[in-house]
Amino acid sequence: MTVESATTLQAVVVGAGQAGLAAAYHLRRRGLRPFDDFVVLDGDSAPGGAWQHRPPTLTMAMVHGFHELPDAPLPPLAPERPARDVLPDYFAAYERDNELPVLRPVTVTSVRPVSADPRARLLVATDRGTYATRALVNATGTWTRPFVPRYPGAERFRGRMLHSSAYQGPAEFRGRTVLVVGGGASAIQILAETAAVARTLWVTRRPPVFREERFVPEELGRAAVAMVEQRVRAGLPPASVVSVTGLPPSPALLRARELDALHRLPMFARITETGVVWADGQEERVDAIVWATGFRAAVGHLAPLGLRETGGGIRMDGTQAARDPRIHLVGYGPSASTIGANRAGRAAAVAVDRYLHPDARRPSTLLGPRLAAGTVACRITPRPTVSSA
Repeated sequence: MTVESATTLQAVVVGAGQAGLAAAYHLRRRGLRPFDDFVVLDGDSAPGGAWQHRPPTLTMAMVHGFHELPDAPLPPLAPERPARDVLPDYFAAYERDNELPVLRPVTVTSVRPVSADPRARLLVATDRGTYATRALVNATGTWTRPFVPRYPGAERFRGRMLHSSAYQGPAEFRGRTVLVVGGGASAIQILAETAAVARTLWVTRRPPVFREERFVPEELGRAAVAMVEQRVRAGLPPASVVSVTGLPPSPALLRARELDALHRLPMFARITETGVVWADGQEERVDAIVWATGFRAAVGHLAPLGLRETGGGIRMDGTQAARDPRIHLVGYGPSASTIGANRAGRAAAVAVDRYLHPDARRPSTLLGPRLAAGTVACRITPRPTVSSA
């Protein structure tokens, strides 16, 4: 892997989810030329980020907290349509209408510096060639790194065990006993579906905090972001913010409440061949365990850069990795929400442009000829509705 054999660029964006597309959009607005100056490398075979992998039972009416891509209003859509159909179409239209240079499927295997010079180019190794870039925006998110905690006896369980990322709807659990583990939005979504067709148990590490407000108050959102920012600035891994924001009465939560599925139990102590056992010896037979226990940041390809601190996380200054000004992480830490992803994408693009042109005073909205002619439209090509059964 050498510079001579690599495609030379000014910037590379890794990941074409919401944060990656936001960054690419703003890089183009600041004058970087698609394919000549920057590309977006996406590991999926189609547009849509993690949305394309959601279960067909997650309809637009049940989606909680989606935020539109920059300058692209989401037109009114049938609430019963699956999100995994609607939102990938929306992302595809965004890539097309803004002429974003997305290459897929491309798997990034490593990122390493050419030399010890802190401003040297970075070599981005992929399964489809190597890129030499001056700056990199990492937007790989978390979907590819589902987290399942280790519990004694898990390897002996004879029933169905899966992470929420593999959940495809309640049909396979009909008439059975299902144990859902986790206190976040994914767990609530699964409870709201499985409780309608199966005996469902719910366990969490901490008692859940239910909010009566329909939307999380602004002060709670600020508190959540501040908590995560404090962790990443200290070099600690980002943590869940559910304990700060609580669980607002989303459509899924209201449905779970109607089904009387919100009777939370404490975490069990171990798993047996046929179920789980609590610390007091109480045992429960279950047919399936669904781990709605979250994800970890997909940043293994950045390991050669030595960005991690002793606390296990990557210390951040805004979107910039504190140990390397060439690297920006978006969709990480405080920018993991869809609203935060947009802001982070813009901030990373501004910072990358200033890094590439430290002595230039550049306008913030340099547009290509086509984009300069008017506003950006977002067209969504309808797909047939997929049955949620």
